[in-house]
Amino acid sequence: MTTHPTPVLTLLAAALLVLAVPAGAATPAELLAGYSASAGAPALAARGQAFFQSRHGGEWSCASCHGALPTGPGRHAATGKAIEPLAPAAHARRFSDAAKAEKWFRRNCNDVLGRECSAAEKADVLAWLNTLKP
Repeated sequence: MTTHPTPVLTLLAAALLVLAVPAGAATPAELLAGYSASAGAPALAARGQAFFQSRHGGEWSCASCHGALPTGPGRHAATGKAIEPLAPAAHARRFSDAAKAEKWFRRNCNDVLGRECSAAEKADVLAWLNTLKP
């Protein structure tokens, strides 16, 4: 007989996975696993690419600043400030600090969506970013 975890156990497992990442330190794979667990579903890179490149009814998309293929430097659409490559393979420090990743997801999602991104949206975008090579 196969048993399925209850929603409470699923949430508890997701919380434990996130807590397993040392404060601050992370890898893109650990963050992706945590976001996927919080979302309760596996991430889809194709959905992440579509999300990244869509304007979501607003003026900007993620690609507005990071570029359609974020393996090279970007430029902030409003300030013109240079932005280092977003893809982890092109910039070793990307997604290596959980607190920074959350800070920038929060800021950028508010700019693009007018709200915070869901765990599923973060997982999908990170899954796509992890497929990119410089």
